[in-house]
Amino acid sequence: MSLLVRVAEVTDETHQIRTLRLIREDGAPFGPYEAGAHIDVTGPTGVLRQYSLCGPPDDPASLLIAVKREPRSRGGSAALHQVAPGDSLEIGEPRNLLSLAEEAERYVLVAGGIGITPLLSVAYALHSRGAEFELHYFARSRQEAAFVELLETRSEFSDRVRFHLGVPRGEQPELFAAMAAAATPACHVYTCGPQGFMARVTSVFTPVVGEDQVHVEHFVAAQVDTSCDHAFTVELDTGEVFEVPAGKSILAVLEEGGIDVFKSCEEGICGSCVSGILDGVADHRDNCLSAADKASGTQIALCVSRARSDKLVIELY
Repeated sequence: MSLLVRVAEVTDETHQIRTLRLIREDGAPFGPYEAGAHIDVTGPTGVLRQYSLCGPPDDPASLLIAVKREPRSRGGSAALHQVAPGDSLEIGEPRNLLSLAEEAERYVLVAGGIGITPLLSVAYALHSRGAEFELHYFARSRQEAAFVELLETRSEFSDRVRFHLGVPRGEQPELFAAMAAAATPACHVYTCGPQGFMARVTSVFTPVVGEDQVHVEHFVAAQVDTSCDHAFTVELDTGEVFEVPAGKSILAVLEEGGIDVFKSCEEGICGSCVSGILDGVADHRDNCLSAADKASGTQIALCVSRARSDKLVIELY
């Protein structure tokens, strides 16, 4: 369901990153959302993109997103860097792929660059819970790091944040190893940032806390070799059957067959098209399902993932 909102405030966090504070056009409050959630935002050019919510999750007055202007923007981030207070936007309902574990001895948050955005809302939520956590923030420089003043001055963050500014990439693994050495198997780790950054965090912490307790938020689609793709059959729980050729996604085939499927990014990031698997084995190619979700064999992202088996039986959520 889409919702019209108005830009109430614009703040330039860095020369590339600005925050937009959004309020409802009808003046009503927002409902609470889970920490780590993101929303679809349709900007002035009609381009739809996903942005993490980075304000306090229990604040009903407004939603806060941070937009980094990408040098190769195709009309998404560039357009949102032109909006001004009073402009209207269309957003979707908050969706969460980075849910907080209910019980952990300690939470370790590791952000790289713009990856601070979902982890900021996670930090707000952990403070509200009275949970033990630390937030490590890596950025090229202080000038390129968003929310520095907020993180330094807000009491809920000031003694929990460790800044790592200007650390060369080659020196990052040593810092990750030091963090992991202080962790225990009862810790949960949350990370967001560039792909390589998250891969390094994951590789260091996984042997300590386990794969299921390292939680990753992706901003870009995974790169997959499609040269060995094969055709397979998809059957819906209604009994309808579709043939999926090598060159098309399950989502595309279902839509061509007149099936209405909820979708958004179509890159395996946002999780909007995730559906249930009743039978068969998926070839997971998304960046939205967790390792535990994939291992369970009960869900699939229809926009990018395929089948290892000759047939999948699915139910649409």
